[in-house]
Amino acid sequence: MNRGLRTVLVLVVALTMAGLASYAVYRGIQNIPVREVEVAQAFTVVATKSLPVGVMISRDDAKVVPWPAANPIAAGFSQVDQVVGRGLIAPVAENEPITEPKLAPREAGAGLAPSIPPGMRAISVRVNDVIGVAGFVVPGSRVDVLVTVRQQDDMMNRVVVPNVLVLAAGTRYDSAQAKDGKPIPTAVVTFALTPQDGERIALASTEGKITLALRNPLDAQPIETPGIRLSRLLGSTPAPPVETKVRGIKMMVAASPPPPPPPPPVYKVEMIKAAKRTEEVVK
Repeated sequence: MNRGLRTVLVLVVALTMAGLASYAVYRGIQNIPVREVEVAQAFTVVATKSLPVGVMISRDDAKVVPWPAANPIAAGFSQVDQVVGRGLIAPVAENEPITEPKLAPREAGAGLAPSIPPGMRAISVRVNDVIGVAGFVVPGSRVDVLVTVRQQDDMMNRVVVPNVLVLAAGTRYDSAQAKDGKPIPTAVVTFALTPQDGERIALASTEGKITLALRNPLDAQPIETPGIRLSRLLGSTPAPPVETKVRGIKMMVAASPPPPPPPPPVYKVEMIKAAKRTEEVVK
């Protein structure tokens, strides 16, 4: 046997042994039993589709899905029956877990009423494109309510209720509909107010003209303005109050306006022409 033949024989034997070893390893791996690691699972209720504010949840709006037990949903639900028949007070996205803070109490109904904060009232006022800030007063925005009223021979404008929450614009009360920043044409705006502020706006809308001032929702600084009168706006200022006594009690009363200046004197000239006598007024 020559040298070349021995080399070929050695290579064939080596390849054969390597193939047999690889096949043995492959078969051994296939025969290893599969080990399944059990993951603890719980169940939570999620929305089957996007749901706006005010919707009454039905069985078609919710479903139960597995959820890792190590990360439970706070204030979540495990059964669909626990959320059916309750209204939403916050929007829910598709496959988002439904939680207790986003639901109105049972028997509270659906619509706008359950979304009114406790202790507040919903009051609507009629607006137009100018009063409604060109339609940019949308649900969830914050506004200052101004009123213009007439007092005797003067007019006054003042902020009556600042930083008011807008609950609805027209028939829309879902802030998700206004996320694109587009205006919402509407003729009525509904506010969330305390009973005291509701009285102020009701009186202002009856006795004067309402105007809305849109404000940044992050600007929560309180404001207090004295208002502006028409006489002051045009440059004339009323006379300062004067001190007087009424039955021995000192009081500050508004000064009476100064008397008007006397009329200019009138001069007459008597003119005689022939037998005719006339009088002419010289100014």
